[in-house]
Amino acid sequence: MSFYCGKLCSTILLEHFGSIVQSVGECLYKNGSQGLHFVTVNTNIPLVKVKEALCVLIKYGLVFHEMSERGMKYTLLPDNVTMVLRYSRFMFFVKQCCGDEGEIILEEILKQGYDTASQVIVKSYMRMVQKLGDAAPSLYLMKEKFELLIKNQFLMRSSCTEEMGEITTDKPDFMIQTLDLKALKSIVEGVEVDPGDKGIYWRVNFDRLIQDLRDKTLVEAVSRMVDDNAGEMMRQMLFLMYERTASWADTSNPIPYIEIKDKVKGLDIPALTQYLDQYLRLIEEDSRQFLRRVGDSGGGQFSVNVKEAFAQLAWATLENIVMERFGSKAARIFRLVKSKKYIEVEQIQQLAMIPAKEAKHLTFILFQENYLQMAEVKKAGVSQAPLKAFFLFHIDLNQVVRMEMEHCYHALYNTMQRREHETVDNRRMIDKQLRIQTLISNLKERGAPEEQLQEIEEMMTPAEKLQLDKVHNIIKTLGGAELQIEETLFLFAMYLNYH
Repeated sequence: MSFYCGKLCSTILLEHFGSIVQSVGECLYKNGSQGLHFVTVNTNIPLVKVKEALCVLIKYGLVFHEMSERGMKYTLLPDNVTMVLRYSRFMFFVKQCCGDEGEIILEEILKQGYDTASQVIVKSYMRMVQKLGDAAPSLYLMKEKFELLIKNQFLMRSSCTEEMGEITTDKPDFMIQTLDLKALKSIVEGVEVDPGDKGIYWRVNFDRLIQDLRDKTLVEAVSRMVDDNAGEMMRQMLFLMYERTASWADTSNPIPYIEIKDKVKGLDIPALTQYLDQYLRLIEEDSRQFLRRVGDSGGGQFSVNVKEAFAQLAWATLENIVMERFGSKAARIFRLVKSKKYIEVEQIQQLAMIPAKEAKHLTFILFQENYLQMAEVKKAGVSQAPLKAFFLFHIDLNQVVRMEMEHCYHALYNTMQRREHETVDNRRMIDKQLRIQTLISNLKERGAPEEQLQEIEEMMTPAEKLQLDKVHNIIKTLGGAELQIEETLFLFAMYLNYH
């Protein structure tokens, strides 16, 4: 178990669910799959509170439960806990696909864990009305957006039962039930009626959202390698991949050139249609091998190599990390070892075009920091004396990626702790600003004169305003850093998923 992954999971549970859920989660993380009695004894929390905490963790998909010979066992799912940090990216992606209404609906389900369609639609509609007033979308549009989320497989039916909670099923269910729009309007007005979906719950299909983020990463990578037209072509190739290949396959089945051409024609991008052959050849001949030609019939057949694509993205990310930590010369040595696979230190000094002493120093720094590994090779037919062996440097990509994932957990933990520290230290001023803003908002609704509003605004001194601006900038910067670190963590996780 990763030490900093545990610390990060604990911090996330505390921030979103409170100290009791945090204690239960920590106990399960440290001790693995355990029963209710074990958790109660080790956390020193009343049985009722432990049951409530486990119910919360199960509801949000953070704990897996199964019946064993000794009773019910509970297991924390660390990947699901850290995925909470990815929720904002999920919401932004859904907003791009389904608009603001889709984002609000997804956020509502993420907050509830799972809920009925009618409740989610009504709650989302009320939020939109509160936010936009008369400009809010109609209840019918909110219902259509909910159905669009199901159609795109962002939402799926939850197999929740009152006795067992969520039950794992092999095949997701996306069957849309018919809702009574008049009943939804009655619920909005405060009348309790059955809209026709009692006992039918919906939850977020995280597998589909992770898959879409994976595809987005590949499309953005190709766009940076070539241009936006190439990125769009890659997106269409991924769509064609799903028609003939399992979603999480390492490589796609062959995609005929004719199908690619027909798909691209429907995009109305003249430059891509005109130079499609050149774009395909450019990406196919690139050393990163995102696409491979697997046949020549019918103008050619191409395969999307997702496994190799994420290996190349992992290499590029690691090279950038080495560059930032140790400088350009260390990055050159790292790339040299990668290209040669196995190499002696004397060869590094000769080929890296760096002074011998400096090259040796940087090589052993990278070795000490575990970016390089050393293999001992003994000469055949000689004694076991140390001088009869030589040492080769190489890179164990899986090991380095796992090490960097641990660094990401550590960085995320530190970022969240620093953000909490800044918030707690300036709590008094933040609360004061919030009270003043609330008071001004209420007075504006009552039509208070401008002089009175100005007088209330001056309750915040210039020094306090300056300090608050500084705090808000720090928190904003930390939030941006958190998102960037999580993106790196996601890329490494995708690499390990395929290797």
